[in-house]
Amino acid sequence: MKRATAAAWLPATVGMLILGAASAQTYPTRSIRIIGPSSPGGGIDATGRILAAALTQSLGQQVVLENRPGAGGIIGTELAAKAPPDGYTLMLTAAAALVVFPHTFSKLPYDPVRDFAPISLVASSEYILAVHPSLPVKTVKDLVALARARPAQIVFASTGNFSLPHLAGELLQQQGRIQMLHVPYKGGGPAALAILGGEVSLMFGTGPTVVPHAKAGRLRLIATAGGKRSKSLPELPTVTETLPGVEVSAWYGVLAPAGTPNEIISKLNAETVKAIADPKVIQQIANAGAEAVSSTPEEFSAYIKAELARWGKAIKTAGIPPV
Repeated sequence: MKRATAAAWLPATVGMLILGAASAQTYPTRSIRIIGPSSPGGGIDATGRILAAALTQSLGQQVVLENRPGAGGIIGTELAAKAPPDGYTLMLTAAAALVVFPHTFSKLPYDPVRDFAPISLVASSEYILAVHPSLPVKTVKDLVALARARPAQIVFASTGNFSLPHLAGELLQQQGRIQMLHVPYKGGGPAALAILGGEVSLMFGTGPTVVPHAKAGRLRLIATAGGKRSKSLPELPTVTETLPGVEVSAWYGVLAPAGTPNEIISKLNAETVKAIADPKVIQQIANAGAEAVSSTPEEFSAYIKAELARWGKAIKTAGIPPV
């Protein structure tokens, strides 16, 4: 009976493999959307538009970034997780939705490992501590001194509750023994507009979010939040040079819904890696304040799991309870 069952399944299995290979050879036959679970103007938006333009050229079909902000990225991430696994809906995400929120929300409408098929990392960027020019500080030491003199009066923006910029602000307060006020926004773009408009005094932003405004003189950059000085902004000290323990970096990666055929994942990975290796794309990403990176699907999957463990430990140590 078991042999008969296996024999009955064999033609169907072979047929599915042939169909999958054929679909990968012809894929894509229509436009592809990349969901960006954030508002226009932030790091996901800037990086996603660069990637979409590059993939449009290499795949021969229109690739469009679709901004779907809300709930700090949860809405767009859920939408991507529940999309048909046919290769025509992808997601470009930042770290928080996949590796932070599982530790800060008691219930999420998606699972960061089970519900996605990683394709490749795309870019990385240190978070940069940016202040409004009216704030009389030029260094982290200046900021700490001012915040101690004005407890709970300095307001910082983030891209949403429990986002990495929010956690960076919390770490800054803990390590500096200061108290500030936090205002969450729906993405890096709205947060940047808030600081440009003087609604808030500072924020931790990615390069694409704050560097162009700093070059125009509308923001002042005082430090980066990576473990070492930035290659693109080597003149800026790290926050850890003044306050050890305040280390937060951003990364962006492209994923598909779980169940997307391996052949399509492999093709998307190959085209993404090729696009990221293009000197023009590397320069575009650098101009946006980030560094182009890529990976295999397996490497990206392992990285997500390692980041999940790292942030779980950091959030537990910081005593931040889930909501």
